[in-house]
Amino acid sequence: MSTEQVLNKALGAYLGFACGDALGATVEFMTPKQIQKRHGVHRDMIGGGWLALEAGQVTDDTQMSLALGQAIIDHQGWNIRAVADNFVAWLESDPPDIGNTCRRGITRYRDSGELFGLPRDDDAGNGACMRNLPVALATLNRPDYFNEWSLQQSHITHNHPLSNAATLTLGRMVNQLINGQDIDTCKQEAEQLISQYGEFAYKPYPGKASAYIVDTMQTVLHYFFSTDSFESCLIATVNQGADADTTGALVGMLAGAKYGIEQIPERWLARLDQQVVEQIRQQTTGLIRLAGLL
Repeated sequence: MSTEQVLNKALGAYLGFACGDALGATVEFMTPKQIQKRHGVHRDMIGGGWLALEAGQVTDDTQMSLALGQAIIDHQGWNIRAVADNFVAWLESDPPDIGNTCRRGITRYRDSGELFGLPRDDDAGNGACMRNLPVALATLNRPDYFNEWSLQQSHITHNHPLSNAATLTLGRMVNQLINGQDIDTCKQEAEQLISQYGEFAYKPYPGKASAYIVDTMQTVLHYFFSTDSFESCLIATVNQGADADTTGALVGMLAGAKYGIEQIPERWLARLDQQVVEQIRQQTTGLIRLAGLL
């Protein structure tokens, strides 16, 4: 893999992530039937939805990822307090949406200085998994750092074995794709997760796409492995509804890393919030440089 190819796939992953977020936000919390009735097949960034977003506007998934990525770049490495401080600044910026578990963990850190919450049964949401892409990019050739940084950033808000396992699995998959490995390697990674935690089995696909990390992962794995282009992958995923901004973002991350930036439809990139596009481009270069690949 040339440096240019790595950067292309890394950019594909990060911009694909933001596209999935902006596309999915419109139909978040809707059922497939409701989506069909209102939109037919939802395939364009039109904004709206329960958050009444502008077309191309992103939600907490992309915003928290950017907050995490900026902390890594600003410190040229890992500083967990800087990550947590950026999350506090984001919380206080009046974001369009914030999940209850994320709010609880960030508020705990802000008020007590405690970086990591104790394990909790109700921490099995997808909020830690959804923001971990910058860690994967910064540690592309350092798997030891990847595990440590991923779990530390996760435990600010989510401390649960299922959340931990899913976050590490998706991060390893995106790493493999950016490094030019094929989809069979990703399937092996998914099988390894399922052998450890049978709840994640996605065949036959159960059809749930909630923020519970098991539902999220089943949806992402099902549509990633059963589609053959970036666009078809994202459209199929977000039309499943429920937590569609996060399932869309995560599947967009994988599909972007697999197919590269050139397969992301121009109409989506043009509609995406251009300030976010610029931040993502800058961060991707900075994170890949930190990984020693530029």
